Amino acid sequence: MTIPRGSAATTDAPRPASSSTPGDSLTLGVEEEFLLVDPRTARTAPEAARVLARVEADPPPAGGGYRPELHATQVEAATGVCTSLTGGGGVAGQLTELRARLAAAAREEGVLAVASGTPVLGSGTTHITPGDRYERIAAHYAGTMDHYEMCGCHVHVGVPDAETAVVVVNRLRPWLPILLALSVNSPLHRGRDRGFASWRIAEETRFPGAGVPPWFDSAAHHSAVLDRMVETGALVDHGMTFWLARPSPRHPTVEVRVTDTATTVDEAVLQAGLVRALVRTALTDAERGLAVPRPDDQEAAAALWNAARHGPNGPLVHPLTGRLGPGREAVETLLEAVTPALEESGDLSTVRDLLAALRSTGTGADRQRAAWREGGPRAAIAVSAIPLPGEPGSVFDPGTPYALDPPRGLPRIPDTPAGVGAPTNRRAPTLAGTAAGTPSPAAPPEPEARREDPPSPFHFDPASPSRAQEPPYA
Repeated sequence: MTIPRGSAATTDAPRPASSSTPGDSLTLGVEEEFLLVDPRTARTAPEAARVLARVEADPPPAGGGYRPELHATQVEAATGVCTSLTGGGGVAGQLTELRARLAAAAREEGVLAVASGTPVLGSGTTHITPGDRYERIAAHYAGTMDHYEMCGCHVHVGVPDAETAVVVVNRLRPWLPILLALSVNSPLHRGRDRGFASWRIAEETRFPGAGVPPWFDSAAHHSAVLDRMVETGALVDHGMTFWLARPSPRHPTVEVRVTDTATTVDEAVLQAGLVRALVRTALTDAERGLAVPRPDDQEAAAALWNAARHGPNGPLVHPLTGRLGPGREAVETLLEAVTPALEESGDLSTVRDLLAALRSTGTGADRQRAAWREGGPRAAIAVSAIPLPGEPGSVFDPGTPYALDPPRGLPRIPDTPAGVGAPTNRRAPTLAGTAAGTPSPAAPPEPEARREDPPSPFHFDPASPSRAQEPPYA
């Protein structure tokens, strides 16, 4: 993949219909998956039905909603259709409202809603959500579904038709690993630091139809490939692909699902802004007949692997040259590519500010690892738990690694004993006791944590020039 943007290379076939006029805002929506965690044990808890029943009693605004996931230890929150990142009815406001309602409902059921791509400890038992499709999926994929409690952030952007969606997805392929690198938030799984900034992506590779999608010649080609994968038993149905960008099987959108669930609303808004700008850029370039970089499948897999392994601290595969280099350069290239689209939508300053904040605080993976080293599994959960209104945005403070006291509403439990999961640290936060206030037993032993050096500082310059009801994302 040595062909830079604009040179004679792969072209689109067929040419997509124009989706909008310059300056129009593409509609978008965001789906976020969360874990439910018992604060007494730091393990995931199969309380989705109870939490959903409580949160759905007070429907959220703007057409958003909540849905169950395959595992009863997870829930999904989805915005309605948005036209802006901020402002009234924008992505930021809807996500803030959805998270606050979910966090409150979860606390009322004695659990925490946790924004992490993987569970720190897991549940120890597989809990499949009742329902024909979920049960078919669990039976079909057998043991690969055990403990598969992975959480992502999915961004939908409206497009006019399936043909356009395929053209856009083709043009997104080189950029997907960079989006992942900026979102990494799953270094811990089942009591160990797995050495990847996004272990969620490593777990997904066990499934067919995973990773960066292949190149499709047309919507008919895309549909034929899905038909064949279902016929050969690789997929249960067309909606089961794990491709990290795809024409949505349910909505008139392109669905980008490469990123880990974001710890904060700001980090989810950053992804939404970048994805919409990439879709706008893809539409504009296709309409102008500009060449599109076309990495082969193995090159794309290598780029994704590096992003999952290292995050934005690099090395990363450059999206235009295909060569391994500093992550900083790959991120700067992404920002440069989408700057015209961000200027059109009025989002450039917002995205630059959010990138600067990410540079300052580090990624979710950085923060989870720092918390893990300080205080073990409970500290790692504390850094990812969704706060209630009025609580700190996170119990993690970059200047002082952990708050001495748990945030309001979290009952207290003993620190992790020495030798369990990670070393005990007396300054680590403790997340809760029973509702009656009595301490509960420590979590059962987990494998010894693998100790690793912290990632290097996140230091690119973002200002460089170089559901109760399905939300109808349209």
